[in-house]
Amino acid sequence: MQSDEIRSRFLKFFENRGHKIIPSASLVPENDPSVLFNTAGMQPLVPYLLGQKHPMGARLADSQKCVRTVDIDEVGDNTHLTFFEMLGNWSLGDYWKKESINWSFELLTSKTEGFGLDAQRLYVTCFEGDENAPRDLESAEIWGEIFKKNNITGERIYFLPKEKNWWSAGDNGPCGPDTEMFYDLTGKLNKGMTLDEYLKADDEQKIVEIWNNVFMEYLSENGKVTGKLQTQNVDTGSGLERLVAVIQGKSNVFETDLFNEAMDFVKSKSVNYDLRSARIICDHLRTAVFMITDGVVPSNTGRGYILRRLLRRVFTKASIDELPNDFWIELIPVFIKIYKKNYPEIEEKYDNIVLVVKEETRLFKKPLNGIEIYRSDLEAAKLGVIKKRKDGTIPILKDKDTVSGLFIYRGFETYGNPIDLSINVAKELGFKVDEDEINKALKEHQTLSRTASAGMFKGGLADGGEETKKLHTATHLLRQALEDVLGEKIVQKGSNITAERLRFDFAFFRKMTDEEKKKVEEIVNEKIKLELPVQKVVMKKEDAEKTGAAHIFGDKYGDEVNVYYIGETLENAYSKEFCGGPHVKNTGELGIFKIQKEEAVAQGIRRIKATLS
Repeated sequence: MQSDEIRSRFLKFFENRGHKIIPSASLVPENDPSVLFNTAGMQPLVPYLLGQKHPMGARLADSQKCVRTVDIDEVGDNTHLTFFEMLGNWSLGDYWKKESINWSFELLTSKTEGFGLDAQRLYVTCFEGDENAPRDLESAEIWGEIFKKNNITGERIYFLPKEKNWWSAGDNGPCGPDTEMFYDLTGKLNKGMTLDEYLKADDEQKIVEIWNNVFMEYLSENGKVTGKLQTQNVDTGSGLERLVAVIQGKSNVFETDLFNEAMDFVKSKSVNYDLRSARIICDHLRTAVFMITDGVVPSNTGRGYILRRLLRRVFTKASIDELPNDFWIELIPVFIKIYKKNYPEIEEKYDNIVLVVKEETRLFKKPLNGIEIYRSDLEAAKLGVIKKRKDGTIPILKDKDTVSGLFIYRGFETYGNPIDLSINVAKELGFKVDEDEINKALKEHQTLSRTASAGMFKGGLADGGEETKKLHTATHLLRQALEDVLGEKIVQKGSNITAERLRFDFAFFRKMTDEEKKKVEEIVNEKIKLELPVQKVVMKKEDAEKTGAAHIFGDKYGDEVNVYYIGETLENAYSKEFCGGPHVKNTGELGIFKIQKEEAVAQGIRRIKATLS
């Protein structure tokens, strides 16, 4: 059974049981600054899990695109990936544990509607209980009845602590106990196991988790359960890639039809083939393709930092495998061919994907020179010639046998030197590497990036102050003026607005001329002088789209949206956009608009910085 059929069988199974099939949201969360990417199927549905009515009803199912990089160093083993699809079905105050668990078992084992897996190879876990919630005896009893009815013998139900069988999207929001299903990959563990045997098999990856049913009935605040939700909700998740591996009888995800063509390509082009490196290349490039499709641009902070890190790991591993330059140009179409049926936007965005990766390849060549400098410095340090670099105060060596992890990290942060290559160079020269020091520095960097994201208001605003509001309104005028001058639809790629300046990223293939920048300034200042009112109307999403209001491609909006328009009426407004605000009341409040800088931030992506005075 191929991956396309597995995905469609999952969705059809639940459609036949009264579920509406909803499209995947973008990888980039809408109006959720707490996370950089959607990391689980439930994240785009949090408002509905908290009680808001979903326009398509109380039973939903989908395949949601997700990115997780917390386990990035585990990628290359049998199961870990940075991008994955999460198959899921939801009950928003409708059915509960009995229906959910029985349907999961039916879909996994049915040979007609489901995947036809061997029920004798299934094992399940349930929440053991703690001070926040009681032991989940109800789920265990339902599983016991299912196993008895189907003559499945032996010990198969295990109670585990919160770390294993409790789920939440973060410290704040809906949460609850879960029951997880595991499948024996060996075909030999079909008689049942003790808890210790089960834990050992899990640790050795002889069994793998294939489904997770979360029973959300609690609300968490700052990591502690503070009460119950208005309704009992069910949220299930089954990672498509792991499920495909199990159904296709593969020992790892990279041997499935989602990866085997890409893996074969990398092997055929490598001079110095390394299996783990090849897996990392395929995983990271696939993730980058989906990130770029959803509008992420490489940078040194936030989402862009994650994308840049993934691409640089691709180039680093390609260097180790001695792959040809620009090998990725042939590899990207392999992933597009696999996914274009279910995600046609990746084929539509092919040219932009190539432009972004090509620009990162160009930038990557500079850090390779930095690696050679690091090698020379280490060789000198080995001879006792130098202890520190001229431009820094951090010792290159921690002791005579160990290189400084902080020094390696600083080379990455300051010059973009790939960490993996720096580590390889150090080990080649016979040094130990303080990798804990590197990981600590990386974690601190990621924490700062997340903190910066959490501090942002909707629309990329740093705060809700008056000067920031003025520049936010000016950004709307700028976007429309760019369309007027450049003569094409402006696709926004990001914005960042502080009390001092606005920053606006947009897709455009060339540098703007001085005449074009001057004309944009004139148009914006003309609209400011006209003292146009800035107004808001709340509309159904489909009605708002019909007005021609600008909105970001790929963003997942609610059933109702705010449309801010600049002008006397919505029909004849100069500018109109889907937007969360805030804005000033009248353009006359803005002052004089001035473009300070227009530059490239990636191939095909331009950035304008502007001020008001």
